[in-house]
Amino acid sequence: MTDLRFLDKFNELANKFEDRQQDVLLEAAEEMARATMEDRLIYLFGGGGHTCLVMQELFWRAGGLANLCPMIDYSIHPVTPAYMYLGHERMHGVGSHIVDYYGVESGDVVVIFHSYGFNAPTIDCAMEAKKHGATVIGVSSSDWQNTIPKDFPIRHKSGKGLFDIADICIDNYVPYGDTVIEVEGFAKPITGISSTIDFYIAHRLEMETVKACVKKGFTPPVWSSANIPDGDLQNKELRNKYNSRVKAL
Repeated sequence: MTDLRFLDKFNELANKFEDRQQDVLLEAAEEMARATMEDRLIYLFGGGGHTCLVMQELFWRAGGLANLCPMIDYSIHPVTPAYMYLGHERMHGVGSHIVDYYGVESGDVVVIFHSYGFNAPTIDCAMEAKKHGATVIGVSSSDWQNTIPKDFPIRHKSGKGLFDIADICIDNYVPYGDTVIEVEGFAKPITGISSTIDFYIAHRLEMETVKACVKKGFTPPVWSSANIPDGDLQNKELRNKYNSRVKAL
């Protein structure tokens, strides 16, 4: 028999998000639309590990905003050996340096994804972005931030969570521990869901940002697929505009 429990769990989280997070979703999209219309970059950050993949899910793909700048640091990215990046994502100062390196300025928007929402790079990035005068949108889990012990040793030294710092807080409702499936006869729950729901929320932000721009009479910069006839030609103007500004291009 087909096991649809993961699909059911995803639908549960997505529906919960849609039911309860509309106001903050639209508030975040308005800020992203403002930045887009002001010809600013929108900076994306994942606080380490698989969360980094959300940046690349949105970046430089068909139908995606061209003014997105992923703040990639491969020291905390899954392309780095697992226990090496795990060590790096417990270091203070990494997130602050990333904000400086990518040149975040006052009036910019920084979208930070991290379901756990308490590790050093996540909090340092959020704090540093605020120091630079940027609007910080945090996508995280209230369950994680409320459940993790206050004295947990890998927390940021401030003791703060992402929702304590972000200007706009979007709850992805990822359950504490991340895993959502139990298998009869096996002691540990399996199947983490944080990346899957974050991908969904990321695209919802994209959708509402484009809608907000169009509603205001502004044509947002959006990539075409590079794998269709004339795709490169359609993207040429956007490439010329952003190639020197978005470091990952």
